[in-house]
Amino acid sequence: MILGVSGWLSEKLGWDVSLIRIAFVIAVFIFGTGIGLYLLLWLVKMFSK
Repeated sequence: MILGVSGWLSEKLGWDVSLIRIAFVIAVFIFGTGIGLYLLLWLVKMFSK
């Protein structure tokens, strides 16, 4: 969304970007780990180029 992680992850996994965004929202509200996971994946995205 903001950092492009959902789009990048959908390209890597071959999943629909909407499913990944919904998964991040569920992870934030239910598990409380979505924000940390999102930032971690952003770092992976930045250094994997």
